[in-house]
Amino acid sequence: MPVMSEMSSAPRISAPLRLLILGGSADANRLVGALARDPRIDAVLSFAGRTENPIKPPIPCRIGGFGGVQGLIDYLRSERIDRVVDATHPFAAQMSAHAVEACAAAGVPLLALDRAPWQPQRGDHWIEVDTMEQAVAALGTAPRRVFLGIGRQQLELFAAAPQHSYLVRLVDAPRAPLPLPKVEIVVGRGPFTRANDGAMLRQFGAEMVVAKNAGGEATVAKIEAARDLGLPVVMVRRPVTPPRPTVTSVIEVLDWLDQAVAPMERGV
Repeated sequence: MPVMSEMSSAPRISAPLRLLILGGSADANRLVGALARDPRIDAVLSFAGRTENPIKPPIPCRIGGFGGVQGLIDYLRSERIDRVVDATHPFAAQMSAHAVEACAAAGVPLLALDRAPWQPQRGDHWIEVDTMEQAVAALGTAPRRVFLGIGRQQLELFAAAPQHSYLVRLVDAPRAPLPLPKVEIVVGRGPFTRANDGAMLRQFGAEMVVAKNAGGEATVAKIEAARDLGLPVVMVRRPVTPPRPTVTSVIEVLDWLDQAVAPMERGV
């Protein structure tokens, strides 16, 4: 949904604008980098904290949930937040829904930074599904070697298909055994490269890839590598989120914020 110019007639804020960035994506990190030295913006980054050793952002941050919609409303009011940017992962549907409801209740303008999903290219063989449960079923009954490029949150669902051998890539090494009987683990943090992902899939002998349609450049390498190797990709479509003003690039977010603050040269 295109962003509406909801602030064009509102008075600009002369004091630093209090901005809450809901993070958890590479786009959020790029936005933080762009705002870190802007004296007009007093921003705080919030993220879930599922990664054990996150990269330290150059702005204040908070880690963990808000305690549901009411908790987020209370935070917006107590911290006197002027604007919210939802730059969460495209599959963080619950957080996005909470942001829509809380911002409406607190009267705080919200903008979503939601990068475009990947589109199948020539040479791709995608099996598109709506849920991770459907992705498990799409692997079939015959034993296969499967790369799971989905993070750790829903790995237990694939225990329902123990006939397959799995390769799982995680940001952090697991502290406990994964809930899969036949599994190999590779630890790495994106962005990844097409060549390296191709080598990883060949070494494992992958026959299928499972991925979430996250979009963006940080993790697209596995999709490109699967294309190069002629591997089918079980692609999980994005969950539905409530309607909200949305843009697809950091520069559009910066333009939106420019409408809210008094003119001043950006920090360089």
